[in-house]
Formats: sequence, C-alpha cells, structure tokens
Amino acid sequence: MSPIFRRTDRRTEKGVPRERLVTLIGKPGCHLCDDAQDVIEKVCAELGVPWEKKDITQDEELHRLYWEQIPVVLVDGAQHTFWRVNEDRLRRALAE
Repeated sequence: MSPIFRRTDRRTEKGVPRERLVTLIGKPGCHLCDDAQDVIEKVCAELGVPWEKKDITQDEELHRLYWEQIPVVLVDGAQHTFWRVNEDRLRRALAE
C-alpha cells in the first residue's frame, strides 16, 4: 500500500495528540482547486489546523497519482477527498 493512502494514528508514543495537516493538491487556474482552497482555509482557520498547497504541475509523482482527480485533499497524508470538498466532512475528519 502506498504511504500516501495510509491511515495515520493521531497519537504519539506518549499518547499526546499530533499536529494535524491538510494538504491541497491542485494546479494554477483550476476553479475547483480555488473552491477547495476556500473551504480548507475556512475550516482550518476555525480549528487551528495548518494546511499546505502543492502544485501538481511541479511534482511528477503527484501528477502521476492524482492528475485525473484534482483537486485532491489529504488529511495527515491520507487521501480525504477529491474534486469537491465538503466543509462538514472535512471538519469531522479533523475532529477525529
């Protein structure tokens, strides 16, 4: 199984919750990517969760994996969704 699709445990060895990370994989000029970013920015700001943006046109591996699905959203390195981001579903995933 690819490490990108792994389910991660939010706890460290000492039982302390780990920092969450949301990753948006998209490309410039993509209106769905812009919509996804709006949702991610809102939810992450509300919950204090960091997020990052990766450009699929600048990374061959991301391009190979996700070209037909962008925008793709990862939560802690695992694929959460693609094409459209549901605000409530993202919020629930980050609250787990």
